[in-house]
Formats: sequence, structure tokens, C-alpha cells
Amino acid sequence: LTLLLTIIHLTQDVMYQADGTNKIPIPVVIFAVWLYGTLMLSDRIWGYIIMLFGGLIGAAMIILHSKGGVVISNSHGFFFVWTLFALSTTGWFTMILSAREIWTTLRSRRRTLPG
Repeated sequence: LTLLLTIIHLTQDVMYQADGTNKIPIPVVIFAVWLYGTLMLSDRIWGYIIMLFGGLIGAAMIILHSKGGVVISNSHGFFFVWTLFALSTTGWFTMILSAREIWTTLRSRRRTLPG
């Protein structure tokens, strides 16, 4: 969900011509890695790490926009701001769940080590 909201939000940024959104191929590669980590590595530590960083991107989006600000019209503002709030919320939730799974995985590995 965080990935989907990030894609929607970046699309809105490109439509509103926010600074730094003219390098469209870079986010596509990041989104592909994020999607791969979410779907194919979901039960591995690397998948959790990728999801943790993806959640960080989502959670940080509202902070980045509050500092730089994007000028938008009132007719487009509601969905833009709603997406920003939803993205930040799901980003934090993704980070918390990923960190929890990383912690659980590392603790279980420590218990199974001989010695």
C-alpha cells in the first residue's frame, strides 16, 4: 500500500512540476526493487530491509513537503494532501512492521547459533 501511494504521490508531483521530479527513470528502478523486495523476498531479511527503507521513503514524504512546500491549487489540493497523509501513515506502519520482523528474525537466528 505504501508503494502504491508513493507512486500516486510522485505522479502528482510530476503533474504539479515539483522540483526534482524530472528524473523519472530513477524512481521506476527504485519502485521495481521495492516491489521485488516486497513480493519475492517477503520472508527474508533483505526483503524486510527493503520494506523498511520503502516505509522510510513514505514516512519522510510529508516532512519533505512541509519544508519545501509544493504550491497547488485548491481544486487539486484535497487529494494531494490526503495522499500525503495516507502515505506517511502507511510508511510509518511499514517501518514498524519491518523493524519488528528484522528484530524477530535476528533474535531467532541468535538462538539457533551453536555455542
